[in-house]
Amino acid sequence: MTELADLLIARIGQDGPISVATFMAECLMHPQHGYYTSQTPFGAKGDFITAPEISQMFGELIGLCLAQSWLDQGAPARFTLAELGPGRGTLMADALRATRSVPGFHAAMQVVLHEASPALRTEQARVLSGYNPVWVDDIAALPEQPLYLIANEFFDALPIHQYVTDLAGWRERLVGVQDGALAFGLSEPQGGAKLTARFGQETPGTVVEVCPMAHIYMGVIRTRLAHHGGLALIVDYGGWQSKGDTLQAMKSHAYTNPLQAPGQADLTAHVDFAGLVGDWQPYHYTTQGAFLAALGIGARTARLAQNLTGAALENHLAAYRRLTDGTEMGSLFKVLCLTQRNAPVPPGFG
Repeated sequence: MTELADLLIARIGQDGPISVATFMAECLMHPQHGYYTSQTPFGAKGDFITAPEISQMFGELIGLCLAQSWLDQGAPARFTLAELGPGRGTLMADALRATRSVPGFHAAMQVVLHEASPALRTEQARVLSGYNPVWVDDIAALPEQPLYLIANEFFDALPIHQYVTDLAGWRERLVGVQDGALAFGLSEPQGGAKLTARFGQETPGTVVEVCPMAHIYMGVIRTRLAHHGGLALIVDYGGWQSKGDTLQAMKSHAYTNPLQAPGQADLTAHVDFAGLVGDWQPYHYTTQGAFLAALGIGARTARLAQNLTGAALENHLAAYRRLTDGTEMGSLFKVLCLTQRNAPVPPGFG
């Protein structure tokens, strides 16, 4: 049992069961024992590897997509190049390297990062030291100017509420204590009119997930795009109106029980992309594999392969397959893009 588990058990004993959202928030961001404040999540020594860590091509192509959209939208003289949850800064570094030759792009940009982990901020500062990045604690602090935003595997880590329907109505899934250990339970029946309106009359036992923080983030992003233009590119795993219990924990590159090691495992849930879009128009939506293929990852793979042999070549081709193949990340991960009304269709979505 972890120290955070002991703290949560004591809290629940005093105040009663907590929501899944509260449990996720404590597990990920507790000041002393949270996963992102106390662990090394990324890479071979961490618990998972994200697309930018798999291959430089991922960040390069995203950077070129953003730069081309900037050009297509009139190359505004000052704009925000932002990333939510930049990890170790790998994606942003690759994107910036790939766009160095785009005339005026770097001169016009202001790199802004939204990162909650002090340790990761330190690493980002090191990796991006030549670009003078600034950090914002609240996304509402993003500058009032055109916004070109990247969010790769960010929304999946935002806390979710889970609701289960039965003959009595909707009940919220809670985390309580049973036999001295953390355990899932259900609340008393709730009204749930908003849930029914959004998800319909579901059969008993259906689980749906709601992420209020995602709506807060998307509200700020949509406002910036509406007022100033730009583009928001969101890459994550999930689906269109994702349903079911998708809460999962990852530790040492393997799945584990979400309640087993609070603070020592990564907690995520599938992203409901329809919820992110809301009533916004226009939006563009496709799979990661199709998106990268449209941006030319095949040609980029072949070009880089020319200088590789042996194990390096095998690893390079394996990374390409992992990013694009339908049996790996190619179909599981989706790409959502929001732009201002009447903006040109961004690269990768033609």
